[in-house]
Amino acid sequence: MKNPASVSILCFVLGASSSVFLLLKFISENLYLGYLSRLNYILPINYLFLNFAIHALTRKFLCQVGVRAAFLGFIFCLGIYVAALADETWDIFGWYLCCMAFFHYSEFLTIALTNPDSLSISSFILNHSTEYKVAAVSSWIEFFVELWIYPGMKTIRYVSLFGLLLCVCGEGLRKVAMITAKTNFNHIVQDERKEGHSLVTTGVYSLFRHPSYVGWFYWSIGTQLILLNPICIVAYTLASWKFFHDRVTIEEVTLLSFFGQAYVDYQKTVPTGLPFINGYTLNDE
Repeated sequence: MKNPASVSILCFVLGASSSVFLLLKFISENLYLGYLSRLNYILPINYLFLNFAIHALTRKFLCQVGVRAAFLGFIFCLGIYVAALADETWDIFGWYLCCMAFFHYSEFLTIALTNPDSLSISSFILNHSTEYKVAAVSSWIEFFVELWIYPGMKTIRYVSLFGLLLCVCGEGLRKVAMITAKTNFNHIVQDERKEGHSLVTTGVYSLFRHPSYVGWFYWSIGTQLILLNPICIVAYTLASWKFFHDRVTIEEVTLLSFFGQAYVDYQKTVPTGLPFINGYTLNDE
């Protein structure tokens, strides 16, 4: 198997496969309880064995793909267990883990299927930036500190459910945008127009100029609503807004250079989709 997309799917599914044992509850209560008593051993052993198999059967790039996909599958599996088995004060952390794992895995898979020429290990965007890592760790710290101080605040279920809905919708919008743009989508802002690069104005791009950013913006806020992190909800909203404000400005400078009047006309009829972000126009010069 030499196709990165196929390798990633197999490894992600195998990494998440231990979650199927939860179905034992509907088959045999004794088997289910016996499995739970050994859960601390079974999950890490399965994960280590999968990594051993990946290193034994694949090489170089495919090995790196397999290891990361398996890791994200394992985190997704862990999220399912936390959501299913933890008490109501922190089962929402399981929802969060599932959203995070699926987001990063689906970023790679979508690029692998729609724009394989630009595919790299960075397509998982696990090493997006130092700021991204700091933001993630900060949200974990806030969640567990607040859980320790006042566990009751983590049980406002309708807010977490709204956050989950926001994540699902944001994720869906971003992936539809990536699929619609196909080879015109890239995780890195392009400063040179490549052959075949065209202006996409159909589908979700007829609603927003930057639908992938709109999806990511609301997804990021949704993760903190899931966790009921009041501090990080505000911080993520402000930081994400600043990031996308700057990103859209830089990107639209290049798009105006690439497409000229066609992009000017597009700007006049279609908004960016991001709140209070108008993008860069020729009038700004």
